[in-house]
Amino acid sequence: MAPASADASFRRYFRATLDDGTTRIVMDAPPANEDCRPWLHVQQLFQATGVHVPEVVAQDLAHGFLLLSDLGNTTYLHALNADNAVLLYADAIAALVKIQQASRPGVLPEYDRALLRRELDLFPQWFLTRHHQMALTTSEQQSLETVFERILAVNLAEPKVFVHRDYHTRNLMHLAQSGAANPGIIDFQDAVYGPISYDMVSLLKDAYIEWDEELVLDWLVRYWELARKTGLPVAADFGEFFRDYEWMGVQRHIKVLGIFARLFHRDGKDSYLKNLPLVARYLRKTCERYSELSPLRKLLDRLEDKITVLGFTMDKRDS
Repeated sequence: MAPASADASFRRYFRATLDDGTTRIVMDAPPANEDCRPWLHVQQLFQATGVHVPEVVAQDLAHGFLLLSDLGNTTYLHALNADNAVLLYADAIAALVKIQQASRPGVLPEYDRALLRRELDLFPQWFLTRHHQMALTTSEQQSLETVFERILAVNLAEPKVFVHRDYHTRNLMHLAQSGAANPGIIDFQDAVYGPISYDMVSLLKDAYIEWDEELVLDWLVRYWELARKTGLPVAADFGEFFRDYEWMGVQRHIKVLGIFARLFHRDGKDSYLKNLPLVARYLRKTCERYSELSPLRKLLDRLEDKITVLGFTMDKRDS
């Protein structure tokens, strides 16, 4: 047995090497903190679409253990380079479309207004107030509330599909050595039924890796074309779909900034702080493109002069 990986929850993963040299993954999810049943439910849904997810070899739900097939230890994040990026992202997009094609209501929890709003509220609570000790004026609070309502209106108007909710390079496994088609998909237990652009935001505006905007736009167009071809309910006009994608990104980036700050201050996990500047940069770029988001941009302006991450002061170019 050897540690395989850990994530932002209480789950731990171990790699077990058997006598014949084959390996399995043990998920340790303490029942007091985690519930394996959502993971098993989504695993069955996604596996039925033909995408690659871990297979369940054995389970002990009373003690929070799952024995799984091993998708290897090479994530997209570690495998990606300038030579293979186009191919690997094409594979990830194709797998996502397969999942979305299987979508139907009543199977996964709704990504509803209440959940979207709870995620938005992490931003003022943990990122602004706790992480930056920033007290909002009454006017700023009102402006932020108005912006949140606008964001929610756009998000909730999107067509709904199955949403992985963290479809990015740390949760996609590179399976080249196994001979299987990429990617292997993990960490899907929080999947929901919600806005169709959400997972593309997770994939292309990744908190852990940044690509040139022209290349990202090309990938987004390719997804949109494939989605239309396969009958998914994306907007017929790419400009409309792009706006939905951008505003969905605002919701996700606001949430991620709050979550990463909370992981540090509440849970003592500081490894995510180094990713705050990239997420903040994504958010700022979108806010600069839409005048309706100007109150949010003004809040970012207040933070730009001095942003402290792990005790280091970063200038505005890095925020």
